[in-house]
Amino acid sequence: MKHYGKLIVLLVAVMLMASLAGCTPAPTQATQPPATQPPAATEKPTEVVTEKPTEPPAAKEPVSLRYANWNLGTEEENNIQRQLIKAYTDLYPHVTIEFVDMSGEGGWDAILTAYAAKGELPDVFMANNVPLYVSNGWLADLSEFTANDADWANVPQALKDSFTYSGKVYGLPAAQFVMGYFVNKDLFEAANLDAPEYGFTLDEFNTAVTSLTNVSKGILGVCEQEFITGWYSNAIDPNLKWFSYDGGKMNYNSAAFKEAIAKTGEMKPYTWQGLTDEQKTNFKSTGPWELFLNQEVGMRWDASWSVPSYVSNATFEWDFIGVPGGNQAIVFDVITVSKTTANLEEAYNFAKWMTFSSEAYKKEAELAEAMGTAPKMPVSVDDASIELYKKFVDKPGILMALENLDDSMVESLAKIVPGYINARWEGKPGIDIGEDKDVNMWYMFNFANEGRYKYEDYAAQLEEFANKILADAAAEMNK
Repeated sequence: MKHYGKLIVLLVAVMLMASLAGCTPAPTQATQPPATQPPAATEKPTEVVTEKPTEPPAAKEPVSLRYANWNLGTEEENNIQRQLIKAYTDLYPHVTIEFVDMSGEGGWDAILTAYAAKGELPDVFMANNVPLYVSNGWLADLSEFTANDADWANVPQALKDSFTYSGKVYGLPAAQFVMGYFVNKDLFEAANLDAPEYGFTLDEFNTAVTSLTNVSKGILGVCEQEFITGWYSNAIDPNLKWFSYDGGKMNYNSAAFKEAIAKTGEMKPYTWQGLTDEQKTNFKSTGPWELFLNQEVGMRWDASWSVPSYVSNATFEWDFIGVPGGNQAIVFDVITVSKTTANLEEAYNFAKWMTFSSEAYKKEAELAEAMGTAPKMPVSVDDASIELYKKFVDKPGILMALENLDDSMVESLAKIVPGYINARWEGKPGIDIGEDKDVNMWYMFNFANEGRYKYEDYAAQLEEFANKILADAAAEMNK
């Protein structure tokens, strides 16, 4: 047993020495150690990115806009205006358009007045008399919206100025129509005469009217006489616009307007008004409005709202030539926004769509093409809108007029000039003509060439009376 114990002690001692030797550091090498290598890149585990679910845009609050216009036709007709409204609500489904009933006694302005008295003016409505609405405090100032609107920048200045009062925009042009003479080129060619063209002169106008007229063959040079009074003074003096208005006052006593009155009477024998009942039997037409399409007149006074009809129905070469001197009158419709609308921005957006929106014009052209007709002229005029219009109406005179809109004579003065209605038609200057007592301004112009009185005897009185009306109306509106 003693021998076995000694052996065990010896084995333990040997194992202890071996373990101590394993812990001794290795001797240092004299050679240069190899360059240290960067540690191998540790691959980052692929990170699983969990995308947040896309939230749909917040639904817009429903908006209901009450709308009044006289161009909507019937639901059964479903005209372009109604289709444009449907296109708008398709694009903006949160908007509902409610048509306001404008039937009733007294006319458009009387019905609007009744709604205003109840606090129920339509949000957006066609305007018949913007100065009246401004004076009544009905209209919203839209300047903040038009200021940076690219489409508004392309609206002719003549239109912008028409709806701006004291620097505030109170109306948007819903449509513009050039007004002047349309010419039947074939009729002149058949008579071996040169047809007038856009830019023609007063002398060329006189020659065309007198040379073409052949009553026995049922041909007139010009349709009606009364419109001559409106444009003639501008052809003599470009500072005078429609019916002698110069932007501030009427010029009824000017030499140019007196000549316009005289020329209107001088042209009567070449117009429908100059025909006797017996002479009218030489014509197929029963009134001056039929003469042009019946090819019984060389020049027809009209506006571009008739262009779709001419495109569809005229069987001859025609063009628009405006008025002598290379100009035209311009007629427009205007849409306004109520000051009491609950959502001014939404009301403006809809009003723009129905007026001068370039996007809406593309849609209108699309609808017109589907109906086999033509759209109205663009209101926001640029190269793109003109090219689009040319797809339907490619007449040199109309295109030249589109390029020359800023100098147009505004014919729609009753819609924009305070007091104009009385200064032109309804006012009574205190004049008796024979048995006709206390006649109004319409009487004085309508019968100026009928032998009842001499216009020059009253011209100064008419001008003074009219301009006092305009001045008083402007002062009242600016209070």
